[in-house]
Order: sequence, then structure tokens, then C-alpha cells
Amino acid sequence: MTEANGARSQFYDNMRRAGPGDLVLSYADGRVGRIGIVADFAISAPKPTEFGSIGTYWSDTGWLLPIHWIDVPLAVSPKAILDRLAPLLPATYSPIQAKTGNGNQKAYLAAVDRAVIDLVLEAANVRLDGRSFPAVVTARDFGTALDDIVEERIQQDGTLDQTVREQLSRARRGQGLFRERVLDVEPICRVTGVAIPTLLIASHIKPWRACQTAHERLDGFNGLMLTPHADFLFDRGLLGFEDDGRLLFSSKLSDDNATRLGLHSGRRPPPSPMQPRARPYFQHHRASVFIP
Repeated sequence: MTEANGARSQFYDNMRRAGPGDLVLSYADGRVGRIGIVADFAISAPKPTEFGSIGTYWSDTGWLLPIHWIDVPLAVSPKAILDRLAPLLPATYSPIQAKTGNGNQKAYLAAVDRAVIDLVLEAANVRLDGRSFPAVVTARDFGTALDDIVEERIQQDGTLDQTVREQLSRARRGQGLFRERVLDVEPICRVTGVAIPTLLIASHIKPWRACQTAHERLDGFNGLMLTPHADFLFDRGLLGFEDDGRLLFSSKLSDDNATRLGLHSGRRPPPSPMQPRARPYFQHHRASVFIP
């Protein structure tokens, strides 16, 4: 993801670096007010409608980092602990100015050492234990909730006729017209070589929730037929594809687990180039879904 001028942002890249179990501090109005735990890797998501006209220069799709906010009282001013905090702050891309204690603009998500979190918790006289953390909820749970919101908007869209709304709803689940069109373009699983349709899932390349139009959601070139485990990994960004058809493995997927899933098997079909009309969708997947 880039800023409005096209420059890369380390703070945006940190959205993709964060992983399950990482702790996150929320800073606003001159104080640290909340602490949360990252539940899963970031997922591609549409810009919330609650933003309204705010951020009109941002892309309509971005990343959502699933975070569970822990219900503990925090109200820590960095300025009040600056003498101890400043030496712990990163030299570059810091969320707080070491000299003043003010927040740095554009510091959307900064990486800090655990010592910073421990100091804030100490200043708030808060201790965390296993009971502080909520039950694990995955990115798929968050994705389902987002899909529900998008589907409700579609069902309320008076510019679409009922037939289109029904097909868009079925496309969310890899069914209906979308599945028929994907089978015409990609009838064989590129990961496993399985070619039996009843064993395959029609998976969107650019996620259904992130599509901007009915055409994108129903476009057969925006899909792959995948076995269930390949569909899960592709949807989660643990697998991806180059335009020439080569399979990409995320650094978050260990070689051991990939082998156990049969992904390093010599029986995998040889790569073949992607259809030209599918390449923009794969570019989106590599940029916004695939985890390097």
C-alpha cells in the first residue's frame, strides 16, 4: 500500500507484518487509552462507510487488522513518562516524538519493543494474564462479518435487479453464475491438479468483499477452482501466484506445514501463464492479500 503521492509507507507495511499474538497500543488525544491483541493476519477489506468524506484520497480497499481490544483501564500520557519512554522509542518510524512526547503524524501503525508496552502497563498499574485475553477469533470470522455487511448493502441497492442481487449473493459462496464462469476459465486446481468439479471450490482472486462492481464479483477471470485446503490458504494470503503461474509461498507458512499439506509434492501441475484478463486480479491479490 502507498500514500497519496505513491510513496511507500512503513506504517502501512506494518499492517502486513503484524501477526497473531502481537500486542497493540492505541494512542489518541495525547494518551494511550487501550491495549489489544492481534487475532490474525490483516485481510483485504473495503473502506468503512463510517469514514464518510474523510480520506477521500484513500483507496476504496485496504487492510483490516483483526484486533481484540482488552477491557482494562489505560490513560497514560507519554509526556508523563517521557524520561523513561524516550530511550525505548525506535530511532525511525516512531509513534511518539522522543523530545516532546507528542504523537507523530502519519504514524498509523508503528513497531515498538515489548519494553514500551511493559512501561505503559506499569504506568497504568495494569497487569495482564491469560484471563485478560479473549477467545481466539480468526481473520475468517472478521471476513465473514465484513461480507455480511457488504451483502446487506447489495440487497438494499435499488439500482440492481433481484436476479443480479441473487447471483451476487451466490457468488460470495462460490456458487451460481460465478462458479460456472470460473469453471470455463480455470477448470483445474493449479495447486493440486485436481480436476473433478465436485471436489473444487470457486474462489475469488480479488476478495468478494473488496470488489467494487457487480462485474468484478461475477467475473470468471476473477476466480480459481481450488481444493478446499488450497482455497483456505489462498484466501488467507498464505499462497499466491505470479502472472506466469508460479506458486508463491508466504513466509508465514512453514516448509514443514506446506509439506504436510502436500504442497511440495512433485505431482503439482507445471505452472502456466495466467489469462491476461485475470492478471489485474492477481496483482491485487499479491499487493493486498498475499503475505510476503
